[in-house]
Amino acid sequence: MKLVMAIIKPFKLDEVREALTPLGVQGLTVTEVKGFGRQKGQTEIYRGAEYHVSFLPKLKIEVVVPDDMVDAVVEAVANTARTGKIGDGKVFVLDVERALRIRTGETDSSAL
Repeated sequence: MKLVMAIIKPFKLDEVREALTPLGVQGLTVTEVKGFGRQKGQTEIYRGAEYHVSFLPKLKIEVVVPDDMVDAVVEAVANTARTGKIGDGKVFVLDVERALRIRTGETDSSAL
């Protein structure tokens, strides 16, 4: 099993979710996060005063999938979240040693 973690622009969430559903992804976790990369933040104007925003709002999507689905999930996220502009985000893939569904006690791939 693998954990696919993606940092994306907030307005791309619905498109990414719709791209993952046909692949068999049954659930995912979404967290509002802030950060910066090559963008280095941005300058905004509020009530006539200019100020620098260092951390930009992003969404972190986490989904655990079987090993044979990883490439399809990564490709779907990357293709759907891409705008072609700086700040589109990143996708990370990590190993998952164990999973447990608390309600039923199912473990590993049956717990997904």
